Amino acid sequence: MPSHQPSTPSRHQQQQHSGPGGNSSAASSAAAAAKVTQPKLVFHCQQAHGSPTGLISGFTNVKELYEKIAECYDIQPSEILFCTLNTHKVDMNKLLGGQIGLDDFIFAHRKGRPKEIEITKSEDALGLTITDNGAGYAFIKRIKEGSIIDRMKYINVGDHIERIDQTSLVGCRHYEVAKMLKDIPKGTTFIMRLVEPLQAGFSNIGPRTNPGTAKKSYGSGKETLRLRANGPARVEEAPDSVVEAAVEKINSLLESFMGINDADLATQIWEMGQEKTNTMDFAEAIDNSDLEAFGFTDDFIFELWGAITDAKAGRLRK
Repeated sequence: MPSHQPSTPSRHQQQQHSGPGGNSSAASSAAAAAKVTQPKLVFHCQQAHGSPTGLISGFTNVKELYEKIAECYDIQPSEILFCTLNTHKVDMNKLLGGQIGLDDFIFAHRKGRPKEIEITKSEDALGLTITDNGAGYAFIKRIKEGSIIDRMKYINVGDHIERIDQTSLVGCRHYEVAKMLKDIPKGTTFIMRLVEPLQAGFSNIGPRTNPGTAKKSYGSGKETLRLRANGPARVEEAPDSVVEAAVEKINSLLESFMGINDADLATQIWEMGQEKTNTMDFAEAIDNSDLEAFGFTDDFIFELWGAITDAKAGRLRK
């Protein structure tokens, strides 16, 4: 649960000086406002396989969050595969992305056992949906029922895809990994090296202090901390039902067209298209942003625009 510790302006900041025209007083007031810092947010954290509770603060993006967690538990940041919110289980619906509720409890999932699996691509698609942790690790978010991968019992949701044959995928984004897997020719046999999340001695281990018994449950807040790759994190109101429906639909399109799942990317696409009035302006905005690297096709942009206009018109329901 975050703790709010607002700083107090010094007596010098509070003092107003009078002078000719009152300019000194105005300048002093402006300087005082600039020096007042935002409240410090503190989050509770545990390692998912079991650990004491730590207090984490002072981060503005996912990489910095992992560094703070690693510092708390005296481990390397590279040991952390991903984090979930309000559950210690490998629940892909609870992944920590670009937003953290101010009452959310963070669980860090560390690297566990590596494994190498020989796979023959006997069909056009492997049946994987890929996401990433925002800090260099791509992993499996969903496995399609009845697919090639579904028939391999040793590959699981949450497994980090570390290498394909001799090609390391550490540092690759989800869409790069998804494209690499898609481009493997049908009939090819290859080796996939995976790293599974560290498991406890029993699978249902819970937090040492049960959040459910506290006076206020975790994950029930209406404000979130929005993490940004560029710029400081900021507190925002939790998304309303229109935004949630739009992001869910856009995310489903990302999965269908590209084999990736990324709520943060879907949110960025929604925000980019929300104020646009036509497809051309939307496409131009994408081309002039960091989204250009994804190589969205014209057909895909048209589908995205359809989802955005449906959401704005209230035709999507969460």
